[in-house]
Amino acid sequence: MASAIGGLAAKAGHIVEVMSRDPAKAQALAERIGPRALTREFGAEPAGHIVILAVPYLAVLDVVKHYGEGLADKLLVDITNPIKSDFSGFLFPKSSFGAQQIAKAVPAGAEVVKAFNTVPSQALAVGSVGGRPLDVFIAGDAPQAKARVSAFTESLGLRPMDVGPLTMAWTLEHACMLWLGLMTHSIKHTNFSIGVSLPG
Repeated sequence: MASAIGGLAAKAGHIVEVMSRDPAKAQALAERIGPRALTREFGAEPAGHIVILAVPYLAVLDVVKHYGEGLADKLLVDITNPIKSDFSGFLFPKSSFGAQQIAKAVPAGAEVVKAFNTVPSQALAVGSVGGRPLDVFIAGDAPQAKARVSAFTESLGLRPMDVGPLTMAWTLEHACMLWLGLMTHSIKHTNFSIGVSLPG
């Protein structure tokens, strides 16, 4: 996902900053993305305002806590899915969801927006199907934060779809489980995404 989003962002003219606990992995990803990508030391305050949390869910809370106040006033895009490794269910009870746990962990002033979690990396890297842009569902509590993520999404050649407040991230995380069910039982490959068709 980091490669797919970073590649689209660089193609759209954005500067992409790559950080990883493993500097060699960060450098390799930056080189794959191209000349508009650079690396910074893991834990250094991100220079950009939009921070994509492109890590597995089991690592994301530790990453957020590690950066601490370096994420204050940043816009954090949660692309994670707190799904068990055997796809049998979620890592939380029904009363909670991944984005909620991230929002509780971020410093004051940071905004969390859920996005990109229902679009697999293979489809995302292509960006469109049959000439139609892929849909990116967005949930968040701050209208200005969602507007910025929507504008960023459009700049990548994708179609943002606002689904409401951050509580709707619970539904988006379940939509990923739907995607996994389709991949496992019907479609049998990963190069597809869930979208909206508007008749007329």
